[in-house]
Amino acid sequence: MYFTDRGIEELETRRGDETVSLAWLSDQFRTFVDLNPEFEVPVERLATWLARLEDDDDD
Repeated sequence: MYFTDRGIEELETRRGDETVSLAWLSDQFRTFVDLNPEFEVPVERLATWLARLEDDDDD
């Protein structure tokens, strides 16, 4: 188990039953980066990866 898995597990436990929009998620990413600019690159990479998930089928 990676160290980051604990945060993922907490997210799933606390909010796993909720439904959110991608617009809401994008807004949360922006807020997080505004508060933690040192994480801009990893958040950008995660957002890009999520945005392109279905593009992998084109290969």
